[in-house]
Amino acid sequence: MAKGKNLKVRSLSIAVFSLVQVSLQSSWADSPKVSEACTVEGKKLFGKVQVVTSFPDVKVQIVNSFPDLKVKVVDAFPSECGKWQMVDSFPDLKVQFVDSFPDVKIQYVESFPGRP
Repeated sequence: MAKGKNLKVRSLSIAVFSLVQVSLQSSWADSPKVSEACTVEGKKLFGKVQVVTSFPDVKVQIVNSFPDLKVKVVDAFPSECGKWQMVDSFPDLKVQFVDSFPDVKIQYVESFPGRP
């Protein structure tokens, strides 16, 4: 009888573990960091951008693959998702570049900025 009870406990443990794993994977896959409106944490990810070392609106990590956002640096009219005009004052967005724990990962591109 102990053998049957042990088998039931093991089966139940495997089922619970599988359910938790599937739940976590689906929640990560269903929640992209950059929304369809091109925002993260309520901040729009286009416009005039100032790089700061403290008190940023968004912490950014530069990557070469699997970005959350593709960014093109422009000289004027940064009015579309992923287009950034770098400025020293009066920014729409303040970013801090970090090596770990970013709010969003970006990749610099020459064409087709925006969500990948």
